[in-house]
Amino acid sequence: MATGTKDLYQVLGVTETASGDEVKKAYRKLAKHHHPDTNPNRPQAAERFKQIGEAYSVLSDTDKRKQYDRMRRLGAFGFARAGSGPGPARGAPSSGAPHGGGFSFEELRDFGGLGDMFSALFDRGGHRGASGGPSGNPFGPEKGGNVEYVAEISFEAAVAGDKISIEVPITEECASCSGSGAAPGLGTHRCTECGGSGTIGFGHGGFQVKRPCPACLGRGEVPDQPCLSCDTTGSVRQIRVIQVTIPRGVQGGGRVRIPGQGERGHKGGQPGDLFITFKVKPHKFFRREGLHVHVTVPINVVQATLGSKIRVRTVSGKRVVLTIPPGTQTGTRFRVRGQGIEKAGRVGDQYVEVKVEILEELSDEEQKLLEDFAAASGLKH
Repeated sequence: MATGTKDLYQVLGVTETASGDEVKKAYRKLAKHHHPDTNPNRPQAAERFKQIGEAYSVLSDTDKRKQYDRMRRLGAFGFARAGSGPGPARGAPSSGAPHGGGFSFEELRDFGGLGDMFSALFDRGGHRGASGGPSGNPFGPEKGGNVEYVAEISFEAAVAGDKISIEVPITEECASCSGSGAAPGLGTHRCTECGGSGTIGFGHGGFQVKRPCPACLGRGEVPDQPCLSCDTTGSVRQIRVIQVTIPRGVQGGGRVRIPGQGERGHKGGQPGDLFITFKVKPHKFFRREGLHVHVTVPINVVQATLGSKIRVRTVSGKRVVLTIPPGTQTGTRFRVRGQGIEKAGRVGDQYVEVKVEILEELSDEEQKLLEDFAAASGLKH
């Protein structure tokens, strides 16, 4: 891109494939960091804030972003530094080539209608808002941001589908000022910087880009006295306690969406959604593979040799009786049907693997009996 024409994606620090939520998140973070009010001793912050608002005004609008991407691919920003130099004298013929390093909209039309797209994208010299009306405010009602939360749950809770309470850090409307940013009991007045529109035009060569007004943060109104609870932002970070029903049989990485439990909307906009990802703690006895459950159960030499009956725990909390045939070897697996995990009308099985444990210490009497058994059986030792 030409010098002086910044890549809007680079300005916000996002990729070309960034989602609308990612663009919004990047904008809010940068705007807060570079806001002139919070950087009184850094003059360059105001210019950076302008660039951020300029980039967001284009990339947050689906149609404008498509137009910008098209021009970007065609290299329009590499040659069209409109207004960067003097145009042709009045009455002089237009050749379609740059005059003094710049292009006019008429000249850009020779390149597949880029002039019309550029005009619509940057609102050249006009004062149309997002709705197309005069002096409209593109920063009107806006849906709140979605919130991501990771909930760590026990193995048993995942299997049974329990109800849990989670504490989610979330941005809420300030209760002290009801989102106005003004001190309780006091009002607001029309912003003199933007005339109450919430936006101001920023010259970009021969074009004009609208950005959020830095004085009123896009509200169009300025508090008579700032709210101390939220520092004029109209929102505060709080902990919200939410009751969540775990889907029965959910696995680690499973995700649920709770509509309307995300961040509050702006200027009357709808709230965002809450997305919960479950992280299941490992169990010391049960191991899961899909809907099947695997366990390892120790048995002694006598049980393995002569056979036995043992009681085994299941994920349902019940115990089942398992018959161990004579001569069972360590590592032998037994299948208990229907005692696995239930999910969406399907139920898995439980697999029991036996591990034959050998006595580590013997009394003198036990030692002699075992040696006699070895001699009678012809077993070497």
